[in-house]
Amino acid sequence: MAKEQGPMKKKSNLAIRIWQYRYFYIMFLPVLVALILFYYLPMIGVRFSFYKYTPFAPPTFVGWDNFRRLWSTPTFWDAFRNTLQISIFKLFLNMFLSVSIALLINEIVNLKIKKAVQTIIYLPHFLSWVVVASIFMIILSPQGGFVNQVLLSLGIIKEPIYFLAEEKWWRPVYYFINQWKETGWGTIIYLATLTSISPELYEAASIDGAGRWKQTLYITIPSIMDTVIIVLILNLAKVLNLFESVFVLYNPLVYHVSDVLQTYVYRLALNANAPDYGFSTAVGLFKSVVSCILVLFSNWASKKVRGRGIL
Repeated sequence: MAKEQGPMKKKSNLAIRIWQYRYFYIMFLPVLVALILFYYLPMIGVRFSFYKYTPFAPPTFVGWDNFRRLWSTPTFWDAFRNTLQISIFKLFLNMFLSVSIALLINEIVNLKIKKAVQTIIYLPHFLSWVVVASIFMIILSPQGGFVNQVLLSLGIIKEPIYFLAEEKWWRPVYYFINQWKETGWGTIIYLATLTSISPELYEAASIDGAGRWKQTLYITIPSIMDTVIIVLILNLAKVLNLFESVFVLYNPLVYHVSDVLQTYVYRLALNANAPDYGFSTAVGLFKSVVSCILVLFSNWASKKVRGRGIL
């Protein structure tokens, strides 16, 4: 009898806890539904990578053929290389600029000016990538664009440049636009770290004769290095998640230097004359596996650096 009461008591306690926190479960329900619909149900689509799909015909099982094709397709490796190059360079550039701007803002004594500067550099973050792309397409247009007009009037160039349609210009322009939009927002975490540094350290350094530069070099920068490393590790897990910022700025003329894995999958599956669902799913699965490895590595590195993981 006592043995039967144990499970019954546990069920009763579980029911009581569910009822006690029912409002929390109700609030969580939409998130759970979205999670199932957009993250778990799509996993069924993994089977597409083992089939060849032809319009108006039943799918044909091809086994590992899509994956073998993946390894021998030059355009796939171009997209993979571009993803790594663009993401990693952007990551380090953003980190360097965010830290530098945070250090400069931290030196502003006047509180009103400081708040005004912060507001101005944060604003671009809240613009959608579609709006940002539209703005810069107008500014950089070869037909009456502001940048081309200035360069022509100064005699720096003889003919207008189509910055977003030439391979040698696309990446520098992309990096500039990306940093203009996101660097200000990236300074927030570093400014928060800077405010936590004890003023007594600066006072002691000042008494010892250290100027502002030496104080920055020997106190400020070492104090924020842990934060820099943590941010770097956390962002490393997302290096393959590059889509929207590239998608709104690239075009067929610059695919060789701008096409990344997610835009490559998009074009194969949704934007091609003959959609290749099987091969695009294989590419997407490859990306997911590599992303998973990066997340696990980032989790391991995070445990080593700060004593706890990101998972």
